Amino acid sequence: MPRKRVTSQDVAELAGVSRTTVSFVLNNVPGVKISEETRQRVLKAARQLNYYPASAARSLASGRTNAIGLVLCQSPNSIFADAVLPEVIRGLGEVAQERGFRIILQSVEDVTQPSAYIALVREKYIDGLIVSGPRSDDAQLPSLATEGFPIVLLGQLNEVNFNFVDVDNVGAARMATEHLIALGHQRIGLITNAPLQYTASRDRLRGYRLALEAHGLPYDDNLVRYGNFREESGYEAMTQLLALTERPTAVFVACDLVAFGAMEAIKEHGLAIPEDIAVVGFDDVRLANYVDPPLTTVHLPAYEQGRRAADLLISLISGEEVEETQVLLKTKLVIRESCGAKLKSASS
Repeated sequence: MPRKRVTSQDVAELAGVSRTTVSFVLNNVPGVKISEETRQRVLKAARQLNYYPASAARSLASGRTNAIGLVLCQSPNSIFADAVLPEVIRGLGEVAQERGFRIILQSVEDVTQPSAYIALVREKYIDGLIVSGPRSDDAQLPSLATEGFPIVLLGQLNEVNFNFVDVDNVGAARMATEHLIALGHQRIGLITNAPLQYTASRDRLRGYRLALEAHGLPYDDNLVRYGNFREESGYEAMTQLLALTERPTAVFVACDLVAFGAMEAIKEHGLAIPEDIAVVGFDDVRLANYVDPPLTTVHLPAYEQGRRAADLLISLISGEEVEETQVLLKTKLVIRESCGAKLKSASS
């Protein structure tokens, strides 16, 4: 016997509400007052029965697609290597599911060219957009923002007053660099997480410079190299720093994956971490605690960043009152063996 197709009436009966209430909840119809308890009861019943309204019907009922776009401004290779991104997506996905939205993911490597995410917006495939890793050379985002399309950045751009969820990259990088200064280092290298078109990369460079300036240390451009999200770029950048006549005694690497490559280069040159060169990273990915030696790093709250971004965007789409549209999450320095602080405290 063929299995009976589940209908909205079945959901209504299981939830103990009217069919109209089921339609309002599952289609996210704006302007309808339904208690949170009732909404959750309907969503639970729909999940139990494995019921999903047809996307076409949902769009007609609400004027929305109930889809949000997630644009990743990296190459596919960088995306697959990114150890932070899964936690961000996990947070995004949980909130999207809770609030009845789905996520359409788009990789955009070259934001200076006409991009696929513009088609997502113009052809009404999505109700709002989350952009991860915004770049200063992206001319299309400011245009969309001025049109009033709901956008939330995972990062920041200064050109337009965007909604965003981010961390204080300047302050976090300054904290990491000042930690190395406090350990007695005066010749400190920097390897960025990415090219300077990425605003997070520029901000972390700025934090590094501010730390040096605050402690009367000169900024030396020879000590700065530029990573590109992946371990290989850290290996190459560290190899260049080690070739200097006067190499650094410590290095702040503004991305853990890039730091792993830098650490490998240090070891291959017969040097010890942290005895010869201290290393501090940024992100606090899970592997940071398991490399040799375990990596001191800035903890990035990636999961929370994803949740907050999704919640903010869906609230904007739904016309809800939002108290804070520009969110800066806190970071902290996680001290492990790679910086030498534990060796220093043990010997004192």
